[in-house]
Amino acid sequence: MTRHQDSMSVPAGNLGCRRPDVHRSKQTGQSVLEIALLAPVLLLMLVGTIEIGRYAYFAIEATSAARAGVQYGVQSLIDSKDLAGIKLAATNDAPDLKHLNVTAKDLCACSNNPSQYVGCPARRCGGGHPVVFLEVDTTTQVLSLFHYPGLPATFNANGKAIMRVAQ
Repeated sequence: MTRHQDSMSVPAGNLGCRRPDVHRSKQTGQSVLEIALLAPVLLLMLVGTIEIGRYAYFAIEATSAARAGVQYGVQSLIDSKDLAGIKLAATNDAPDLKHLNVTAKDLCACSNNPSQYVGCPARRCGGGHPVVFLEVDTTTQVLSLFHYPGLPATFNANGKAIMRVAQ
C-alpha cells in the first residue's frame, strides 16, 4: 500500500462525519429559535382560551340569573308582577355579575296556540283559554382581562328565560 492510499482511507469509527459536535450545536440553536418564535403564539392562544372561557362563564351566569328570576315570578300571577322580587332572585343567583340589569314582562297567548303571543289580557281565544307567560331578560357588561387591538374592552352577557305563569 502506498502512502497516498493510507491518507485517503477513512477511519472506521468516524463514518464520514468530520465533526459531530458542529452538527449537534446547529440543532440546539435551531431548537432555541423555534421556541423563541412559537412561544408568543402559544401564549396568545392560551390567553385567548382563558378569555373565551370567561365570556362563556359570564354568559351562563346571566342566563342562570334570568332563569332564577323567572322561576320566582311564575309561582303566581301576583308574583309575575313583583319586579323587585324577580330582580332579587336574579341577582342572588349570580353574585359574580356586578351591575346586573333585570327586566321582566308578561306575555299573553291562547292555549290553542301558545307560541303566538297576543296583547295582554288575551280575550279572544276561540276554543282555548288565555295563558300568561313571564319573560325575564338579564344584561351585564364584562371587562376583558387583556385589551386586544381591534376588539372591544367590554362585552355584553345576556340571558333570557320564558316560562308559563301558574294560574
